[in-house]
Amino acid sequence: MAVNLELNNFSDSDLATQLQDAQREYMSLRLDHATQGLANPNEIKVARRNVARIKTEIRRRELAAMTPEQIANRSRIRFRRR
Repeated sequence: MAVNLELNNFSDSDLATQLQDAQREYMSLRLDHATQGLANPNEIKVARRNVARIKTEIRRRELAAMTPEQIANRSRIRFRRR
């Protein structure tokens, strides 16, 4: 699995592929753990965090690509939630 520094070098399509693979691995580990148990249950935690890292990078790129109008609208929505 790629670490955070490597995620910056991936293209958007590569990130989407990595996300699908990481989610598939996570679900597989959960199923295996529920049915037969895992030798190292911490693998589930690592897989879940890898999914979160990839999603964070995707969201960071979405926010960076926003126009100033979209950012202002987002700020108003966040303000109303408080």
